[in-house]
Amino acid sequence: MAARLIALVLPLGLDTFAVAAALGALGVQQRLTVSALFTAFEAGMPLTGLALGAPLGHAIGGAADYVAIGVLLTFGLYTLLDSQEADEQRLAELASLRGPAVLLLGVSVSLDELAIGFTLGLLHMPVVLVIALIAGQAFLLAQLGLRLGSRLSRRFREGAERLAGLALVGLAVALLAEELL
Repeated sequence: MAARLIALVLPLGLDTFAVAAALGALGVQQRLTVSALFTAFEAGMPLTGLALGAPLGHAIGGAADYVAIGVLLTFGLYTLLDSQEADEQRLAELASLRGPAVLLLGVSVSLDELAIGFTLGLLHMPVVLVIALIAGQAFLLAQLGLRLGSRLSRRFREGAERLAGLALVGLAVALLAEELL
């Protein structure tokens, strides 16, 4: 269970760090506000995914596990292949941290947590522990990313995000193999 837990939480942390570092490079100074925002959204989105996924899972029956794996794989591939330049432009707009931009920033950084929420039932993990670990890593890695962002190269930040996508794809493939065997 520990390996599966690490495989679940680590990519989320890398993605959080990459986004926070990009914001830090843009000069965002409200570190506590951003970290609290990331923590709230990243802890809430898996619960939302679980709440949406459970009834869907009951409705589609045996195919639910494969749908959950597909959602996880899709978000992993999206993270892996997404255009970094477009992300940086969106982040620059959202860095104002005012009005709807705050909500958009929170949602944009936590979409992969929504996908994780869909797969929590499939993973058979303790939800409270998973949410606590996600929240803890979100706060710590947001703080670290915001503080180091201006010192890290863009290439390093992009590498962290791509590694997160690769880890999510790897988790989806492992779950698929487990389902098939």
